[in-house]
Amino acid sequence: MSVLATKAPASAGAYPRFRYDGSGDLARIGLIYIASSVVMEEEMWAMSAEGVSTHTARIRLPKVTVEGIEEMMNAPELEQAARMAAAAPIDVLLFGGTSASFLHGTAYDRALISKIEQWVPGPKVTTASTATLAALKKVKAGKIALATPYLSEIHQRAIRFLEENGHEVVKSAHLDISDDHALAEVPLEKVYDHVLSVDHPDATAIFVSCTNFRTVGAIEALEDRLGKPVISAIQASFWHCLELTGTVGARPGYGRLFDGRIAEGSER
Repeated sequence: MSVLATKAPASAGAYPRFRYDGSGDLARIGLIYIASSVVMEEEMWAMSAEGVSTHTARIRLPKVTVEGIEEMMNAPELEQAARMAAAAPIDVLLFGGTSASFLHGTAYDRALISKIEQWVPGPKVTTASTATLAALKKVKAGKIALATPYLSEIHQRAIRFLEENGHEVVKSAHLDISDDHALAEVPLEKVYDHVLSVDHPDATAIFVSCTNFRTVGAIEALEDRLGKPVISAIQASFWHCLELTGTVGARPGYGRLFDGRIAEGSER
């Protein structure tokens, strides 16, 4: 018999204090995400209090253009990724692509949710675009300003999606980036300046689109500077997953959107 086998189990209350190991005791989020992207997972983990975890299945995006997004959304990989993500015991399944879910308007976004629900009945389902609309409603946004890193053709579709859902875009700007790796490399300082550049007196909130574009580290500073809500696609997506699961599971410091969802004792 080995030495280990002779060790008796610890009596009740005699175990040492264990470290938090990332387990999703409160909520497990399934994420369908772009294979070449990195930012959304990092930012969701940063915003997650203990007990909230993210579990990812990936799909390939050829290029951040209308044609590249359409190719991704029409590929069989989308259904495969949904089924793979839902093979884990998740509570909510998030499609983590903003432009891919708003590309053809609101009806397209809703149809995407219905399709995923048919593929994987069980977990609640949302998309980055649906989450954005829910977040704008939560902060009582009316007219908004828009900052994106997109090419003009995708940026214009973002405006159309927002306006068909009642949010007039009073000012906007885009960075004309079509390479997914380049999106993730934009530093927070440039993101901060980009968001400031679109502020307008009539804008009740600012929305920053794209789930491979760093934002959440600058949101608190932007809200302090501008005095109005700043919503990003990643921030809204994570918040909506907490809302759908009824989870109080966010860390403080990532925007007023999370009022009511901050976990007690989660201060950094």
